[in-house]
Amino acid sequence: MKTRCAALLLILIAFVTLPKSAFAQFRYAPVVGVTVNDLDFKQDLFSVEKTVGMQAGIMGELMFPGIGFGIDFSLLYNMMGARTNLGERKIWAADGFANPNVQLHMLQVPLHLRFKWTRMQGLEDYIAPFVYGGPDFAVMVGHSSIKGADGVKDPYKFSGGDLGLTAGGGFELFRRWQISVQYTWGMTYLLRTAKLDNMSAKNRQWAVRLAYMF
Repeated sequence: MKTRCAALLLILIAFVTLPKSAFAQFRYAPVVGVTVNDLDFKQDLFSVEKTVGMQAGIMGELMFPGIGFGIDFSLLYNMMGARTNLGERKIWAADGFANPNVQLHMLQVPLHLRFKWTRMQGLEDYIAPFVYGGPDFAVMVGHSSIKGADGVKDPYKFSGGDLGLTAGGGFELFRRWQISVQYTWGMTYLLRTAKLDNMSAKNRQWAVRLAYMF
């Protein structure tokens, strides 16, 4: 997982540092987003509540002239997680765990195929719809520390990374501002409970994003 993220990071840096003249339709943008996060556990042993997080970073867009297709790629900080009501079960309540808020800090490299409507008789200069989708590679750079009673720590074991699939869409305004909404399905587990090895969870995330293209 780390090797893939490193390779994609090198590609992103190469695209951003090349001059604009190298690509007729290459642009880059700072991007920020508000996220609604959830964890999908393999077994329904306790309730899980969604939490609000954020993401921020830089995005590149490479569009192929005349056909509307292209790719986008990013380097993002992304906050994942959820509130987990462990205290609903005696196995965790006995250790003093109630409803810990699990925050996972991820360094994420999305790589998406993109289609933008660019032939609308000049209307695309003001508003241009687009859709996109593809894989997201992420490395965990930190997580919340959860403490129970009598010094008991960390009811979870963390995977260290994630592979997700994202689908989204939005609008480009005045060829500069891009507003989009996306949903990400985690394909690999983010964490598992320390006491039950088969009790693992995958990421689920909505995001509303804003980017300004240069």
